[in-house]
Amino acid sequence: MSLSHADESVEVLGFVLAGGESSRMGQDKALLTFAGRPLIAHALAVLKDAGLQPAIAGARNALSSFAPVVEDPPANAGKGPLSGICAALRSTSARLAVFVPIDLPFIPYSLIAYLVFHALVTGSPVTVSSINGRTQTFPAVIERSALDFLEGQLNSGVWGCFAAYLHAAESLASRLSILPAEPLVQSGQIVHPASLPPAIWFLNLNSPRDLMHAERFANSGLRVS
Repeated sequence: MSLSHADESVEVLGFVLAGGESSRMGQDKALLTFAGRPLIAHALAVLKDAGLQPAIAGARNALSSFAPVVEDPPANAGKGPLSGICAALRSTSARLAVFVPIDLPFIPYSLIAYLVFHALVTGSPVTVSSINGRTQTFPAVIERSALDFLEGQLNSGVWGCFAAYLHAAESLASRLSILPAEPLVQSGQIVHPASLPPAIWFLNLNSPRDLMHAERFANSGLRVS
């Protein structure tokens, strides 16, 4: 589907990337229950709490009851999250799109909001964050101007998102904007609603063991998005 008519006056949209095969988890992660809700509901809530209009990218229409779905073109099926990113950017006329994966339930909405603010002020084509000196591929704020260069990478067989980000930024005579999370937390710019430390925010739920580990935080009484 195209969101171009619905978002003519919207500068920033949010997308949940939910097109993976979830092979290591053994079932569709989007509908996997975590802390009492499907993971797709957690991801959509983070975008909504950040003040964004959310949609789902790279997923089957089975998730359309949660939010509008932008499906990958058949020719790009199985090419990973970069395919979902390109399909989402192609579907909208909004200046910026925010992308969060289905399996990062501890990402605070204030991080999303700050990345968007930084991208709007600086005009960076791609904005991401880092933790402990390690750049994180998601969440990512991407300008629609990067679409052609991202699609070029996808069509050339380079499906890695981070490599595509770098290529797009360089092609636009710019740089990838990387914001370290720690000083933003220390200065109070970003606050986690459950007071979880930044090292936990990027806990990725790829396997049943990861899910069990994450549930320990949820079962401790801490509020998750």
